[in-house]
Amino acid sequence: MSRTEFVIATAIILFVAFCLGWFASWLVNRFTRVAADDVAQLDRMSQELHEAEETRDQAITYLQQREAELTNQLAQTEAELRAAMDGLRDARHETEDMRAHLASARPAS
Repeated sequence: MSRTEFVIATAIILFVAFCLGWFASWLVNRFTRVAADDVAQLDRMSQELHEAEETRDQAITYLQQREAELTNQLAQTEAELRAAMDGLRDARHETEDMRAHLASARPAS
C-alpha cells in the first residue's frame, strides 16, 4: 500500500466516522428534544397543579377554622346543658323540700 492509498483510506475512514458521529448526534437530539407544545402543556399543568394545591390549602384552613368553631360551640352547649341540668336538679330538690315541708305542715294544722 502506497502512501497515497494510505492517506485516501484514512480520509475515507475518518469521513465515515464523522458521518456516523453526526448521525448519532442527530438521533440523540431528535429523541431528547422537547416540543414547544409539550413545554406549554407542562407549564399549564404545573399552573393547574399549583392552583389545586392552593385550593386544597384554603379548604384545609377553612375546615380547621370550622372545626374549631364547632368544637367551641359544642363546649358552650355542653356547659349550658350542665348548668341547666344543675338548675333542674336544684329545682327538683327544692320542690321535694317544699312538698315535704307542706306535707309536714298540713297534718299539724
